[in-house]
Amino acid sequence: MSEKPKAPVLDDVSKRIIELLQQDGRRPYADIGRTVGLSEAAVRQRVQRLTDAGVVQIVAVTDPRQLGFSRMAMIGIRVKGDPREVAEAVKAFDEIAYVVVTLGSFDVLAEAICETDEDLLELVSTRVRAIPGVAETECFLYAGLHKDFYNWGTR
Repeated sequence: MSEKPKAPVLDDVSKRIIELLQQDGRRPYADIGRTVGLSEAAVRQRVQRLTDAGVVQIVAVTDPRQLGFSRMAMIGIRVKGDPREVAEAVKAFDEIAYVVVTLGSFDVLAEAICETDEDLLELVSTRVRAIPGVAETECFLYAGLHKDFYNWGTR
């Protein structure tokens, strides 16, 4: 039996670096260094270690609607069998942005970002429902996105 990787221990400086990057992922390392009391090179090394460890990911967050993806939905999936297997299959679809196994009335939740209603229908009807173990699906169409931030900090 393999052991789970140990979560990295974050000191207060690393936590502050993460918080600053959550506010602005393009903030220069020199500015971050002045704020946390480190050199630019030391900040660069810490960020690289945090990235390599999978603690942070520095990406551009977009508004899908402004890029032509007008249909967004959360897909609730009920499963017969191991929901982790279904989650692994669902995450392979390009239209899926987020997948989580839950312990509620749905076993898996998956966020879909599609160009059209027809694309969403094809994704759910033809591909998601064809995954072995999928018993039921329910789509929750997004009528408006009111908050989508990633600056919730560290603990």
